[in-house]
Amino acid sequence: MSAKRERPEGEITDRVLRQWHEAVPNDRMAHLVKDATRCFLRALQVRLARHNVQLGHWTFLRILWQRDGLTKRELSMEAGLMEPTTFVALRAMESLGYVTLERRAENRKNIYVFLTPLGRKLKDVLVPLAEEVNAIALRGVPASDVAATRRCLLNAIENLSRDEMLPMGEQAEAGENDL
Repeated sequence: MSAKRERPEGEITDRVLRQWHEAVPNDRMAHLVKDATRCFLRALQVRLARHNVQLGHWTFLRILWQRDGLTKRELSMEAGLMEPTTFVALRAMESLGYVTLERRAENRKNIYVFLTPLGRKLKDVLVPLAEEVNAIALRGVPASDVAATRRCLLNAIENLSRDEMLPMGEQAEAGENDL
């Protein structure tokens, strides 16, 4: 037995693959997306750990690389996390030297999050790791299939986002392809 399959992660991967190839090959799209996401995240987490970066910090770094100086609340909203969870992560990131947390004289209530030089430099190290994970995941997949998958997933995001905005009781009726 190879070292790769002796690890618990290998057993999990084998179980997930058996599930999709043998047990329920036509299971719901939501389950397939969830399992694919888990695989992407595990692969990225292993790579980030080599640089002492936690997967949870990756989300915040990505957002801050795009828009530095957000408030803690804005960052929480963009990350899709509760503020207390964000605050704990930001304190850890601050102690690692990735961010600074500041209050401004004109608004002492809000806490603003700024990348440090180290936090900015991590982009050059970490983004290629994420690109590597994507390249591995898409190895052997024709570009036309990648484009079609992107269109399909973006359409699903748009449909679900629109449905979420409807008042309660007006959401689309779940059909046979429900979650």
